[in-house]
Amino acid sequence: MAEVQPHTFAFPILIGDIGGTNARFSILVDATSAPDQFPHVQTADYETIDDAIADVVLKNSVHKPRSAILAVAGPIDGDEIDLTNCDWIVRPKKMIGELGFDTVLVLNDFEAQALAVASLTAADRQPIGPIAEATEASRVVLGPGTGLGVAGLVHARNTWFPVPGEGGHVDIGPRSKRDFEIFPHLRRIDGRVSAEEIISGRGLLNIYNAVCAADGIAPSLDAPPEVTEQGLSGENPQAAETIELFVRYLGRLAGDLALIFMARGGVFLGGGISPRILDALKKPEFREEFEDKAPHNELMKTIPTFVVTHPQAALAGLASFARSPATYGIALEGRCWQR
Repeated sequence: MAEVQPHTFAFPILIGDIGGTNARFSILVDATSAPDQFPHVQTADYETIDDAIADVVLKNSVHKPRSAILAVAGPIDGDEIDLTNCDWIVRPKKMIGELGFDTVLVLNDFEAQALAVASLTAADRQPIGPIAEATEASRVVLGPGTGLGVAGLVHARNTWFPVPGEGGHVDIGPRSKRDFEIFPHLRRIDGRVSAEEIISGRGLLNIYNAVCAADGIAPSLDAPPEVTEQGLSGENPQAAETIELFVRYLGRLAGDLALIFMARGGVFLGGGISPRILDALKKPEFREEFEDKAPHNELMKTIPTFVVTHPQAALAGLASFARSPATYGIALEGRCWQR
């Protein structure tokens, strides 16, 4: 496998954001044109990613892509890349041989989110708290959704360096009196409460069930969307407390990660849940927990926080990289294949 230098990504370029449930594709014809969009794909509707690309993209485009840059929800550890939450396997060599690509680059899905955080404008985000500007300094992105993705974004020598990781699996512990009542009832993995088990879709349900258990009542809701809807409306008291606790726990973790990365450029909340609970995040609890990091409370007050509102943030990030790869410090070794 040869190392591919950034300038060798030939247009047109297929970009794809491949999750466990949905896949989104677009084609960049050149470095200046707006991307050609295609309908969202349900991964369950196609046996393979190659079938989806052939049917949804290649059949419906007059432009034959020469390169592909794909962000996938799964570890990249060879030329057969298993997705975490669906049966698709990405086989770059097979794509080159059968779909006609010259180059295929595969990135982590939260690298794409980090690329988006570096490139999106103020119109694509909502500030949470008093600071509305994001400086060109290191940043963090968290994405509560089906799971909890975390990535850093280091800024040095006029270059953005995405730092993907597994920060969604760090431990979360109780702090308040109410936490100590609720945490004994939370579902654990091998004895520990990880961030993803409470700051995600299933985490909403986990918190809700624990709140009900602490209150000594039977839960009446059994799906995260129900908890969100009735929590935001106030229709269900336990669901309403769940939303408040979710916001608090997200604020605590966001603050921890801001300190770890010294993210003076801001902390950005992506994923599917954050935009849906935007009004709850704008209440005081998120910033209270975010800033409560003694002895560094004053430092935390200077770090901005945002919700990413762009509907296709990952694709936008990949497109920015495809247009201007030299702007980003993306390591290609082991995940870029050429004809």
